[in-house]
Amino acid sequence: MAVLRRASVALRLLFVAAAIRLPLVAVVSSTVVSRAMVPAIFVFGDSTADVGNNNYLPGTSARADFPHNGVDFPGGEPTGRFSNGLIGADFLAVHMGFSGSPPPYLSLVAGSGEALGNSTTKKPVAADASMRGASFSSGGSGVLDSTGDTINMTKQIEYFSDLKDQMLSARLGAFGASAFLSKSIFLISAGSNDAIDFFSQDTSPDSTALQQFREAVVSTYDSHVKTLYNLGARKFAVIDVAPIGCCPYWRSRNPAGECVEPLNRLAKSLNDGIRDLFAGLISEMQGMEYAIGSAYELVSSIVEDPQSAGLTELKSACCGGGGRFNADGGCTPSAGYCGNRGKFLFWDFLHPTQATSRLAGRAFYDGPARFVGPITFRQLAEA
Repeated sequence: MAVLRRASVALRLLFVAAAIRLPLVAVVSSTVVSRAMVPAIFVFGDSTADVGNNNYLPGTSARADFPHNGVDFPGGEPTGRFSNGLIGADFLAVHMGFSGSPPPYLSLVAGSGEALGNSTTKKPVAADASMRGASFSSGGSGVLDSTGDTINMTKQIEYFSDLKDQMLSARLGAFGASAFLSKSIFLISAGSNDAIDFFSQDTSPDSTALQQFREAVVSTYDSHVKTLYNLGARKFAVIDVAPIGCCPYWRSRNPAGECVEPLNRLAKSLNDGIRDLFAGLISEMQGMEYAIGSAYELVSSIVEDPQSAGLTELKSACCGGGGRFNADGGCTPSAGYCGNRGKFLFWDFLHPTQATSRLAGRAFYDGPARFVGPITFRQLAEA
């Protein structure tokens, strides 16, 4: 697949303006008239941030490069995003002055053997295309390398190291690359698949198992952050784990049709651990700044008061395989999908709609303390 086509900045701005109910002139003045707030954005994580890396992985079922995914994306094309349109990373990038999320890393090295795990025939990274960053996220991955069978977090960071060596250091020199990275945003959205895998194996784990799991995830997260820091990262924008027990898939497996609260408690426990981790790291790693956007609190607030969010359907998937909450299957070309997608919380049985992602992008960029802290993503970019 060729490098993803990019829609015009103006069209993306219309999406954002409609989402946050601002006059378009206000959005233009903060994005187009002024230049990007940071040199680049580098994205790591799972399907909540994947913009097409999995399109290049042979044999994986964790893909979204087919209809009806992308039905609301500019041009109506399925890009590999697990959404009907744009995702949170797109909206956050637009808020920071970019035209959208940076391109998937594997689109920059397509044909190099990277997608097959062949490190002996690397094609040089497309330097101009990657100067605004790259997305290394891969649907199905987790914080733990044992989670999923796609591009694990360790490999994602290795890809970033390759990009740094081939593009940044070679083009800017060691000092220039260091300065460039110190001002760039490192966005991490991961942890959901770790929780789902753990819970799927044991829906009633004892306290010891829960503690061991949390410690393993937090310890591994710590290692990933320190590796990125040693590679030059300083500004970490983190998105925590949503209340995944409220997804259509898990609701459909609850006889009462309600959220699976043990899974939500597991997600919240991971979030508490990650929050404590970063609070400790900031005093340990000189020059580090961070902000945590709470997907957990955002989705919880929508469930509490959907009218304020402009949503009406919170339980069912817009696109799916029928059954309870339309969650008997994923969003495939043969699946039905809703017409009022802007009113749905969930696009498929696990992932949010573009409408939900709009809300997340605004809440994390410059929202209240319930949704982002200890500073906002805007403040992080300006730091």
